[in-house]
Amino acid sequence: MLTAAEAKWPGLLASNTSSIPIGELAVGLRAPERFIGLHFFNPVWAMALLEIVVGPATAAPTTAAAVALAERLGKEPIVVRDSPGFATSRLGVTLGLEAIRMLEASVASAADIDKGMVLGYRHPMGPLELTDHVGLDVRLGVARTLQAAFGDRFAPPPLLERLVAEGKLGRKSGQGFYMWVDGKRQ
Repeated sequence: MLTAAEAKWPGLLASNTSSIPIGELAVGLRAPERFIGLHFFNPVWAMALLEIVVGPATAAPTTAAAVALAERLGKEPIVVRDSPGFATSRLGVTLGLEAIRMLEASVASAADIDKGMVLGYRHPMGPLELTDHVGLDVRLGVARTLQAAFGDRFAPPPLLERLVAEGKLGRKSGQGFYMWVDGKRQ
């Protein structure tokens, strides 16, 4: 059921992008004040977080409606200002790219890098398995967006570019940093 304030607001339009600035996506909209980012996390059914991205033209009632929607969906919202990669993708991609660089340099196996983050930092999955879940092509696209905005600290590692060029996109293609059968890691 809508609150009185929500009933007066004509609705919102949202994007689930993980890196494209909301302000760029809102260009040309008739009502950019109703546009917002709702960045869900994979797997959506299991992840509690919903990152709400407020663009430069986003109105306060849009933000309030997005927070209310997140809570109705059983999600824990965080509200962040529009910036390439927002808060979560910027941090997550940093970790993922470094994990790929470590794999390239033979610091440890993919499984041991991931196990280190799962057991040592209590991440639900390691950065390489997460990259397989999200898609190596998606991770590459986000890295390129962040590289354009912030420079070479977000430059994609050659291994990531090679795997994507070979069609090894992670879970959706059956191979990435791991082998996948019927959506399950082997």
